[in-house]
Amino acid sequence: MSLPERNAAAMSTQAPTQTPTLEVRNLCTSFYTRAGVLPAVRDVSLRVAPGRILGLVGESGSGKSVTGFSILGLVDAPGRISGGQVLFKGRDLTQLSAAGLRELQGNRIAMIFQDPMMTLNPVLRVDTQMIEAVRAHRTVSKREARAHAGRTLALMGIPSPEERLRAYPHQLSGGMRQRVAIAIALLHAPDLIIADEPTTALDVTIQAQILSEVQKLVREQGTSLIWITHDLSVVAGLADDVAVMYAGRIVEQGSVADVLDRPQHPYTQGLIDSLPSRNKRGQRLRQIPGMAPDLLSMPTGCAFAARCSRATSVCAQEPPEREIAPGQTVRCFHPGAADAQ
Repeated sequence: MSLPERNAAAMSTQAPTQTPTLEVRNLCTSFYTRAGVLPAVRDVSLRVAPGRILGLVGESGSGKSVTGFSILGLVDAPGRISGGQVLFKGRDLTQLSAAGLRELQGNRIAMIFQDPMMTLNPVLRVDTQMIEAVRAHRTVSKREARAHAGRTLALMGIPSPEERLRAYPHQLSGGMRQRVAIAIALLHAPDLIIADEPTTALDVTIQAQILSEVQKLVREQGTSLIWITHDLSVVAGLADDVAVMYAGRIVEQGSVADVLDRPQHPYTQGLIDSLPSRNKRGQRLRQIPGMAPDLLSMPTGCAFAARCSRATSVCAQEPPEREIAPGQTVRCFHPGAADAQ
């Protein structure tokens, strides 16, 4: 079964009314610099149910990664969460102490980074690192921890797990290092995983293998996953739901089928039209005109107005979020599919 087919089958068995593992309400994260206050995340709200995958997409600098770090409480100075709530199984993570957050980080909530070497220590063998990760949250012997590490590597489709455990990170290929990093994130069967573009630097064959394994594990274990990426083709095959970010805000969100098949925000339509597969052979590649705004000097009103062919005088105001179909919301005064314009 292909990824899209498996995704569709899984979607049909998931209840959309499930209590969410994660619910983010009006999250704001700002960086307080000498040049001024930079609002990296502005009024972001999203939710992820057990066994569901949310794709968080947008251009570089749109606030995707900062949103992920904010959820985990990993924003360093001069940045800080300046408003909103991050509810993990009903607990507001923004109100927890540093010690309370550490109990959850890597245990009930895990993060997979774009560069696996942000997870792996280059001077320690894989087994040493995985054993330490297991024993940080469980009272087990080294032998038990090592056995569990080997089983988790096997779950990720890693051949000869015992041999990989004895290796140093530099002895592994890029794809294998990323699989090990994902396996470390899965060691404690977390309730929530945030993956920040972990397959971007890998070739498409390895990427497809990893996406398939991750999707299968999420379904089997009931884990909630947020997959941060700029690649809409990955989201189309992997995710159940999608949230599109622009200039720190979510401008459209809903099911993958609704948002990618019937995009309502002109930015979402522009991202889809920019895909090479949407252009005829020999035709000039389409692109979104202009540049994303400088977050230190944000324009008034809609941040996308300067790049938008639908913009009118009303766009000088901030567009409210509104539901245009069950489960699909958009921030735009002129929503609608491209063929309706």
